Amino acid sequence: MDQPDLPADVALLWGRRPAPRRGRNPALSVDGITRAAITVADAEGLGAVSMARVAAELGSAAMSLYRYVDSKDELLLLMSDAALDEPPAALPGADWRERLTAWAHSVLGMMRQHPWYREVPLKGPPAGPRNLAWFDRALGALADVPVSEEDKVVVVTGLLPIVHGQARLAIDLAAGYAEDPDAFGAGYAASLATLVDPVGFPALSRAVAAGVFGPGGPGGADAPDEPYDDFGPEFAFALACYFDGVAAFLASRTGG
Repeated sequence: MDQPDLPADVALLWGRRPAPRRGRNPALSVDGITRAAITVADAEGLGAVSMARVAAELGSAAMSLYRYVDSKDELLLLMSDAALDEPPAALPGADWRERLTAWAHSVLGMMRQHPWYREVPLKGPPAGPRNLAWFDRALGALADVPVSEEDKVVVVTGLLPIVHGQARLAIDLAAGYAEDPDAFGAGYAASLATLVDPVGFPALSRAVAAGVFGPGGPGGADAPDEPYDDFGPEFAFALACYFDGVAAFLASRTGG
């Protein structure tokens, strides 16, 4: 039976698109172009990535790149797969919760290594070899849980927004803190004390009065240099709450 044709972008991700005839720069390749784009994004941000900028990084003409990659959208797709390392090894003897916790931290660590990654538009489910390898590893964390494969996919996809949300905290807020620490500490607490009144902001005013935003509280004057660490309490709390819900969901499916 004939194999169905792969979508053009999926074929490109898997190296199954026919190679172009050699042009003036035979040293060019899809992999080399992708790696050069990642280098640019790591150093200058995703906004700096263009076919012209990547071509300059490679010492080539922009038009030469189009022989290998049809568009910037395709280039971003390639980058979002190539930036991933191999997924973390499964933890022997660990339960599903411990395995997914380690997986989530590894995803967040990758995003901190490549801060631009979370800015790549999501236009479909994972299709590249490395993205699928990570998806497979996460599903494998639930291999011993006696629920349907569909339920396992639901659990993993439900975890992704938590990881991506923490990535924004870990990257954007950490950068903001580095620029202006006082905006997160004593200055912020003082501003709230001045602006927040019990009538207009009753719940928030109680938190201010309790010293939540002062020294010793979240974002207080004695906050650490990196208050939005990927192993910080916010992420641990979010994971714990999500996994408590998952445990209840799995128990309802298994009658446990």
